[in-house]
Amino acid sequence: MSKKFIDIMDTTFRDGFQSVFGGRVLMEDFMPAVEEASKAGITHFEFGGGARFQSLFFYLNENAFEMMDKFREIVGPDANLQTLSRGINTVALDTGSREIVDLHAKMFKKHGTTTIRNFDALNDVSNLIYSGECVNRHGLRHEAVITMMDLPPGCEGAHTVEFYEKILKQILDSGMKFSSLCFKDASGTSHPKKVYETIKMAKRLLPENSHVRFHTHETAGVSVACYLAALEAGADGIDTAVDPLSGGTSQPDILTMLHATKNSNYNLGDLENNKILKYREVLKDRLKDYSFPSEAQAVSPLIPFSPMPGGALTANTQMMRDNNILDKFPSVIDAMGEVVEKGGYGTSVTPVSQFYWQQAFSNVMFGKWEKIADGYGRMVLGYFGKTPTAPDPEIVKLASEHLKLEPTTENPLDIADKDEKKSLDYWKKILIEKDIETSEENIFIAAACAEKGIDFLEGKTKASVRKITDEEPSLVKEGGKKTGKASNYTIVLNGESFNVQVAEGTDVEIVSKSGSNQNSDSSDETEQSSSGEGVVAPVNGNVLKVLCSEGDTVEADQTVMILESMKMEIEVKAGLNGTVNAIIVDQGQSVEEGDLILEVS
Repeated sequence: MSKKFIDIMDTTFRDGFQSVFGGRVLMEDFMPAVEEASKAGITHFEFGGGARFQSLFFYLNENAFEMMDKFREIVGPDANLQTLSRGINTVALDTGSREIVDLHAKMFKKHGTTTIRNFDALNDVSNLIYSGECVNRHGLRHEAVITMMDLPPGCEGAHTVEFYEKILKQILDSGMKFSSLCFKDASGTSHPKKVYETIKMAKRLLPENSHVRFHTHETAGVSVACYLAALEAGADGIDTAVDPLSGGTSQPDILTMLHATKNSNYNLGDLENNKILKYREVLKDRLKDYSFPSEAQAVSPLIPFSPMPGGALTANTQMMRDNNILDKFPSVIDAMGEVVEKGGYGTSVTPVSQFYWQQAFSNVMFGKWEKIADGYGRMVLGYFGKTPTAPDPEIVKLASEHLKLEPTTENPLDIADKDEKKSLDYWKKILIEKDIETSEENIFIAAACAEKGIDFLEGKTKASVRKITDEEPSLVKEGGKKTGKASNYTIVLNGESFNVQVAEGTDVEIVSKSGSNQNSDSSDETEQSSSGEGVVAPVNGNVLKVLCSEGDTVEADQTVMILESMKMEIEVKAGLNGTVNAIIVDQGQSVEEGDLILEVS
């Protein structure tokens, strides 16, 4: 009896990068490993999409389309190169217009993509129909997705086998064309029995010989068991990665799965241990200078309580680490269950996972439901589509009040089509004004990445990669910048500014509260900060919004600027009552922690 051939997709170069490094890996550092992976006999790669589109422009000063072209050149014309698309969000965090969604498929086809995995975090099938049409229209393989997770303990109402069956029947009834179907669990929280029954159900409902895949993460520690359950139920493909970008928050390791299926009736792509080992050696060597966050390399028993996808978890913990508030992480995880339940049980995968995180973070830092995060609020109000269950009415009311928006049942694509800033003409005009070539690639980059995309096209982006050095590894900041022996910062937390000093080999020391009358013998720079006249960036990030003008009168707790850092919006307060003397930075500009951004007197 011949063994069943199982199609293995190598996710190392997309989900692996995203789950471990927040997508921040330079082309020159990983392309030799791609070549070795191809030599090892791997023919199916996830090579882009998801956060591995925006992150190249935001943090690496690289063009994602050029990366995709180089990848295709290395692996040859026959390899199946796959990308991840968030339905009508494509590779952004917000809904695109119909013409943006169509241009996404067109450009990705042009730059080497074979298959687009197309998902909607709310499992709103109407959000998959048009995006799927675009994928098919441009000659790509369309992999339709049902997103999975387990609900936090004590929650019920969605994410059961019956729930997934309902979604699959909606897909089939819609007439949507797809070449394969994937059940995608970004948080890795689904348990093996549910996985088995879900795949069995799909095989029963789908036409014979339909290709069914299962995708999960090791984050909760049950991924291998879930993959074995999926295979037993009839799955035709699974996703794996290669060490050191496997396990932890990423996919199970290919060598682990080869071992787990030893002496079974499954043939995992004719892959051989010795060739994978060679590929692994090259990859580890190419990444030896990268800083691996500890939480990306471990199974977390807290994840079923959140649930938080691998790709989002490390990005968020790194943000907290940068702000010296990583100790708040367990509290945010604890707050997640209520946020998921009251939000209508959308699947915890980008962008909904970020909505959950932002709201849970806000509930911990500012008090329960004192603030409604923009994305979370718009989700419960219906601006991203229909949630699996109705959100809590009180939360809907709060969101409407805080965001000054009415609930809606309007098609998100129709809403986006009416937004001038989501038209291709709008971004084409911006490019012309800035004397940038109006190629379709550049128009899409601008539309998908907004001001940050324009910054890249103007040559203003700086690479920001977390690497270690042999010299003072603990003092290396993003981009390899050393902090020095002692550094002074102003940290804004809960609307209050604190002057802190970080010295080599010591803990953070609070020198004074900004705006206080304490005297200090510190340097002129420190004296300026402690006087409250200088407002500094609390984190590395980009200036998202400037909310004041020179000459404006401001109050101490007034938000004067919003920074974007690690997919989160960070409010910067004035710190004292006074007048804005000078605005040092422009909207869209990159700033580093401690940079002077505003002067108030």
